[in-house]
Amino acid sequence: MLILSADVVLAQYETEKDASIPLEHFYIKRKGPPVLRKYLSKITWGLSTGYGRSYFNHNLSGFIVNKNPDSGPFIQTTAGGQFSNWFNRTEASNFAITPSTFQVNTDDAKVSFQGRGGSIPLKLTAHYEWKRYRIGAGYSYEYLWIGDFESKEFGQLGTFSPNAKGGFMRKYFVVLGAALYRYQEYLLVADVQIGGFKPSRTFNMGQISKGLYYNLGFTIERDMSEYFKLFVRPSFEFKSLTLGVPDAGGIKHKFNAFYLNVGATYRIPELRRCVIKGCKAQMNHAHGNREYRSKVHPIYLKQNPNYGENHPTLIKYKGKNKRKINPY
Repeated sequence: MLILSADVVLAQYETEKDASIPLEHFYIKRKGPPVLRKYLSKITWGLSTGYGRSYFNHNLSGFIVNKNPDSGPFIQTTAGGQFSNWFNRTEASNFAITPSTFQVNTDDAKVSFQGRGGSIPLKLTAHYEWKRYRIGAGYSYEYLWIGDFESKEFGQLGTFSPNAKGGFMRKYFVVLGAALYRYQEYLLVADVQIGGFKPSRTFNMGQISKGLYYNLGFTIERDMSEYFKLFVRPSFEFKSLTLGVPDAGGIKHKFNAFYLNVGATYRIPELRRCVIKGCKAQMNHAHGNREYRSKVHPIYLKQNPNYGENHPTLIKYKGKNKRKINPY
C-alpha cells in the first residue's frame, strides 16, 4: 500500500478478486498480452502479386548450329550427335546436312539466341524488423510462359521454338533489407532476396544444374495503419541454369527478369480487440485487469494508440459546415 498523504491512500492488487471494493483510489495491476501473441506481433507478413518480364540468353559455344530450310535450328556436337531441343531437355534428332544447310561453327563465330517471356508471381513473405534492418524468408509460386528465341548474330538461323512454352516455377528465399528514407507515411526500403528455384515439370531436372538466384529491389511502403501497409516493389533478378548435353559440355541458359510487385503487409497486433460489445473507446484501454485495443478503429486508418484518430477533422470543418458561422 502506498500512502501519498493523510487524505489520499492508493493500493494495488494483483487480481480483480482482491479488489472487492471498487473505489477510484484502488486499481488492479494490468496483465500484459499473452507471450505467444507478443512474439507473433514482431513478425510482419506480406502477400503480393504483379508481373515479371524475363530475358532469355543462350550461349552455344562449343557446338555447331545448323539450319535446314524445312526445320528449325538444331545443334550438333563435335562427336556428331544432333539435338533439335536444347533448352529444357535434350531431344536427339537426325537431320541431313545438305548444301542448302546454313551452318555456323561456334569455334569460328559466336552464336547466341535471345528471347523473352512473362510471368505472374504470387509471393508470401515474413520478416522481423530491428531498428531499420529486416531479416526474413519467403516463398514464390509463379506461372512463367516462354516465347520464341532468335539468333542475335545470324538471322539465317531463323527462330527456335522451345517445347517448354509455360509452367509453374517455385522459389524459396531469405530476405535482407534496410530502411533508407521516410517521408510522412511513406517509407523507402532497399532489400535483396537470395534463394533457390525449381522450374516447371517440362524441364528434365536430371539434366539440369542450377545455383542460387539474386533479386535486388526497392520497396515503397505506404502506412495505412499501425499494422497494415500497402507497397510496390520494382526489382531485377539474376538467375541461370545449365543443361547437360550427352557427349558434350553444357549449355548455360540465363533468364534474368524484371518484376513489379504490388501487395500488402500485416502485423498481428500485440493487444487483442476489445471484447465489450458497446465499447467505443478509440485508444488503448483496460477492462478489469486486461488491456485492449480499440474495436472501432478500422484497419485502413493510421491510429495513435494513445488517443483516438478515427475522426481527425472536426464536424465544423466538413461539408457545408465550412461555410456556416456556427455549425453547431
